[in-house]
Amino acid sequence: MAASSVNENIRYEPEDNPPAPVAIGVGFQAAALTLAPVAITVVIVSRIAGQPDGYISWAVFAALLVSGITTIIQAVRLWRIGAGHVLLMGTSGAFIAVCVAALVQGGPALMASLIVLSSLFQFLMAARLSLLRRIFTPVVTGTVIMLIAATVMPIVFDTLDDVPEGTATAAAPVAALVTIVVVAALVLRGPPSLRLWSPLIGIVLGCAVAAPFGMYDVQTVLDAPWVGVPFGSWPGFEFTPGVEFWALLPAFAMVTLVGAIETIGDGVAIQRVSRRRPRATDFRVVQGALNADGVGNLFSGLLGTVPNTTYSSSIALAEITGVAARRVGVAIGVIFILVAFFPKIAALFIAIPGPVAAAYVTVLLGLLFVQGMKIVIDDGIDHRKAAVVGLAFWIGTGFQNQWIFPDLLGEGFVGVLLGNGMTAGALVAIIMIVFLEATRPRRRRLQIRLNNEALPELDKFLRAFAVRAGWNQASQDRLASAGEETLAVLMQTSREDIRLSLTVTATVDGGSAEVEFVASLEGENVEDYMAHLSSLPPAPNEYEVSFRLLLFYASSVHHQKYHDVDIITVTVEGSR
Repeated sequence: MAASSVNENIRYEPEDNPPAPVAIGVGFQAAALTLAPVAITVVIVSRIAGQPDGYISWAVFAALLVSGITTIIQAVRLWRIGAGHVLLMGTSGAFIAVCVAALVQGGPALMASLIVLSSLFQFLMAARLSLLRRIFTPVVTGTVIMLIAATVMPIVFDTLDDVPEGTATAAAPVAALVTIVVVAALVLRGPPSLRLWSPLIGIVLGCAVAAPFGMYDVQTVLDAPWVGVPFGSWPGFEFTPGVEFWALLPAFAMVTLVGAIETIGDGVAIQRVSRRRPRATDFRVVQGALNADGVGNLFSGLLGTVPNTTYSSSIALAEITGVAARRVGVAIGVIFILVAFFPKIAALFIAIPGPVAAAYVTVLLGLLFVQGMKIVIDDGIDHRKAAVVGLAFWIGTGFQNQWIFPDLLGEGFVGVLLGNGMTAGALVAIIMIVFLEATRPRRRRLQIRLNNEALPELDKFLRAFAVRAGWNQASQDRLASAGEETLAVLMQTSREDIRLSLTVTATVDGGSAEVEFVASLEGENVEDYMAHLSSLPPAPNEYEVSFRLLLFYASSVHHQKYHDVDIITVTVEGSR
């Protein structure tokens, strides 16, 4: 169940309205840190594939525009599209290899067509996320988040010495040291008013130290135009798919799903760091984040630029600043869109020296890694989950750093797929989770109507299940009582005018029984309500009776809310 501790670090929750200077200030910091990777990823892909300058200008413009629009959508949440939280959107490094291959083999039109079609896989995954819940568990999402930090960190460290030729040897270490010391000091001991500005203060001071060494490329900023739109450079589509299209489609689909796993992790993590009082994960938020991510990929394909994804720095940004208000997401998106039309402003951020940017990103990734650990640990750790996390993490790290059979992978599909540590680690975690699900004890299933007449059938089902498991009478009674109170809770939280079907599945795991109730509810999250009750003294409230009894009988209760279904999982300890 959700913890009842209060996170005093959060000054503004998603629904709060911070003063405009605070929202714009935090938004400007986030945009300043994100603009460079958004643009640089596009430039890297285009340069490697030998694309002309005209296309590169258009692709950078389109990437900034799409990132801004989708960041706003994530914050404001339109129907089922968007998380309703501050999730930065930007170009995805996971697509670098496949986009280069598409550009080389068929040009921007082929790449655009592949991106548009592969984005549909993300919408499908969002719609059917409840069916995939046993695969994309907190163990998988937490491991993916840790792998994101582990795979990106070596690249970040490589940029610590990314300086112009002839630069003094001490320049990069001094600039990086000033940046990371300032940011870390403000995060650790700075007053709240200064902590909000710690990223920007660290970057400005780092740039100020780097400038005398000639590390800040002022000429690039001077040469960039103030206003401009690269009209006439849109690449169009490939309407007659050839062999290259079908050969590359599986790779694009796989990378899209890997990006979706990252978004799932970000969608879970952003909820954990955006509230003063932690709540159970709302998977409708995760579905909304996936849909917005799919919209971003669709727009990227339509405009012919590199696909985008959620940036995990959103989580660390909320932890550092304590500001998780949606206004910040809107401010970030607006800044992205404005910068797209002002190339000189974009050049100002792109010119930030590599050592300065790397030093700050190191702080963000360090916090991100710990957040992934917290997701895994909060779900409860045992020897099985420990094996999944440990093997997936280190195998992913091994492939990322080419420690595992680098000569055997080659440069084909398998090499591209496993060459990314996040992809390799995620595949290992998913395979192990699927194996655990396939080999666990057989599930017993009951289908009933959600009404008062369902209790005798449910009681008979659970008692028979406990007898098969060899439980004693006291354990049988406890399991039946937990089922009775769960049914009562479901009756209270569902609509009175609509009584839906209820699917109950039960399985034994060691010395406990896991009973899953699947229905559609209209009320609040049962897990959150019970966590709230556990912090209050007993009170003679008729509505709370079933919740309190369930809290007594069950060792744990988890409630997952999706758009199409609600799933309440009750664990009851038993004895033979």
